Amino acid sequence: MTPDPTQPWGVAIDYAGRAALTEDGHTVELRLYDSTLGGPLVPDPMTGEYPAVYVSAQVAESGEGGAQLRGHGLALVQPAGGRPAVPDPAAVVRAVTAALADFETRRASFAALCAAWAPAPPAPEPEPEPAP
Repeated sequence: MTPDPTQPWGVAIDYAGRAALTEDGHTVELRLYDSTLGGPLVPDPMTGEYPAVYVSAQVAESGEGGAQLRGHGLALVQPAGGRPAVPDPAAVVRAVTAALADFETRRASFAALCAAWAPAPPAPEPEPEPAP
């Protein structure tokens, strides 16, 4: 993934911290959030630090019979020095890369499982003996 240099997070996000992008032929859903309840961003009274920002990515592909295969990725952006976390396009890249790798791992595992459970081909019927 190549981050968009015109966007602080490297991708255009909506007001709710969501974005979608296409990578390696997959649509990747992104979500940026922190651990607050949506109020003003203030330091934690116990630690004095602002909350970390979570960047989650998910790939989901649907198949036959309602099957769905997913891949998930997560990256954290930690605050530092008593200041809020700053946008980090590399965190988006890490989350997308992790989601695609997880999807591929699950796809390979599912393919191996399907191959192991595939029924054996039926045995060929014996040739009838020719009449004398």
